[in-house]
Amino acid sequence: MKRFLVLLFALMLVMSIGSSVIAQDDEIVVYMQMGGQQGDGATLARTNGALAAGEDYGITVVEQYSQWDQTTMIDQFKQALAAQPDGIVIMGHPGEAAFEDLVAEAIDAGIIVTSGNNPLPNLEAMYKDQGFGYAGADLYDGGYLTGQAMVAQGDLQPGDKAVVWDIWHEELRSRSSQGVYDALTEAGLVVDKLDVSQEVNSDASLGIPIMTAYLEANPDLKAIGTQHGAITQILPDVLRAAGKAPGEVIVGGIDLSPATIQGIRDGYINASFDQVLYLQGYFPIQQIWLTKMYKIPGLHINTGVGLVTPDNIDELAPLIEAGIR
Repeated sequence: MKRFLVLLFALMLVMSIGSSVIAQDDEIVVYMQMGGQQGDGATLARTNGALAAGEDYGITVVEQYSQWDQTTMIDQFKQALAAQPDGIVIMGHPGEAAFEDLVAEAIDAGIIVTSGNNPLPNLEAMYKDQGFGYAGADLYDGGYLTGQAMVAQGDLQPGDKAVVWDIWHEELRSRSSQGVYDALTEAGLVVDKLDVSQEVNSDASLGIPIMTAYLEANPDLKAIGTQHGAITQILPDVLRAAGKAPGEVIVGGIDLSPATIQGIRDGYINASFDQVLYLQGYFPIQQIWLTKMYKIPGLHINTGVGLVTPDNIDELAPLIEAGIR
């Protein structure tokens, strides 16, 4: 009992110190790249997580939305750098070469930089001691897990035809699609690669005629894999328009937009990789606070460890609809 009381007192002391630090530090400002469009299914939970962390730690979070355009992400970093905030959270889609000089300039100016969603491993290693961490999925492992789930959830056989529709032209980003591809090919499927253009990357609805035409040209297609959240959510509509019944084409995707939830419930999406976007928002803001207050080095946190399928969708749906999962 005495040991319990000592531990309880210590915990209360830490909490009181943390609360007083937060109260005194209400001027901390962090610019954060959120990704797509404000409120969309592939972004909302990340924004909610970041804003929750901002409230918890007394941080003003300035949201930046890019429609996943790499040039916009670089421009946003320059805008953040000009504002001289306490911290900047970036996404790695433009690549390390594009960010290298800007990150160095920010850190030289005393700005804490960290990353989420898409890693920048060399920059992370270089500036880890200055607080550069990563909160997001291991891209390859997430894709591979999705591909495995497609095989497990559907009646796929060696020799069946599949396609992985994703961003193949980005070196780091394509690791996730490569994971899907490898899992399917290892199961004996014949897998095609279909690239997502920047126009479709920014507005997935522009991809509907592309996949409709692909299905018409490949009537024996048995599976579609992707690690693109907005692509995932349009696939049920594409399959309905093509006259495909639920389960006729096995679909593996990513993220948990309302359309994706309904697609899982209707049987058009067999598995969606859950990279827990809420934590991808929360942890980078927390990282900057920890580094600023306690000189904590950059933490590498894997948020992507699960799948949502028809077996667990009803249990998770209330949290997803609340913008938390």
